[in-house]
Amino acid sequence: MRNAAKITTAVLAAGTLTFGLSACGSDKDSASSDTSGPLIVAASPTPHAEILDFVKKNLAKKAGLDLEVKEFQDYIVPNTATEDGSVGANYFQNQPYLDDFNKKRGTHIVPVVTVHLEPLGLYSHKVKSADALKSGATIAVPNDAVNEARALKLLAANGLITLKDGAGNEATPQDISKNPKNLKFKEVEAAQTPRSLDDVDAAVVNGNYAISAGLKPAKDALVLESAKNNPYGNFLAVKKGNENDPRVKKLAKLLTSPEVKKFIEDKYAGSVIPSF
Repeated sequence: MRNAAKITTAVLAAGTLTFGLSACGSDKDSASSDTSGPLIVAASPTPHAEILDFVKKNLAKKAGLDLEVKEFQDYIVPNTATEDGSVGANYFQNQPYLDDFNKKRGTHIVPVVTVHLEPLGLYSHKVKSADALKSGATIAVPNDAVNEARALKLLAANGLITLKDGAGNEATPQDISKNPKNLKFKEVEAAQTPRSLDDVDAAVVNGNYAISAGLKPAKDALVLESAKNNPYGNFLAVKKGNENDPRVKKLAKLLTSPEVKKFIEDKYAGSVIPSF
């Protein structure tokens, strides 16, 4: 994590960790070793848990899958809980984020199937277009390495900044080579970016947090990520070695079914895009 918003991040992380342990600790054995028990999946509330709930209510029983959904507000505990066996799988992240997480934390999480894309967007309560941002405007960006880099790439793709050659998935504001509007950046916990909109000129917000905050990415974003050749599709993931768990295979098939595709298209109207 970056230095910004340390107190907020620490409080949120501690609170979520407490919830995660209390919610999942008693299920550790069934989640990690007993493939006859329910498959417990850690997920962000929107849209991941909503998609899983649709599967649970409409498709799982017929497929012979006992599915349990555990919601988490952060991007850390779902992976650590999957690693330690408190849950059997998770659904909330993309490949660049997972690669960074595994590298930094020594975890062994692997993707199973990609389900959808949540386009990252730039939002504002103060201007109606990116061009209207004034010189010296402050933009809030997520403070985790991958999502901050993704946010900067979004701004660069829309001509607001230029990044140095070779700036990759750990790019920070220090990697900006041209900043014609002299934009300033405020690094905050990803979950807090929608709340920061009243305090900054604009904020780059992850799709799931935007939807949870009542924003409609396809309508409200000043600029929005393109879905074409986008590496940030969200997937179902498990600890390495559990890919062949029959429960996981059943869920992977259901998550990429025509029924789920229609549900995503109907419910999110372009703010969440099926990746299959």
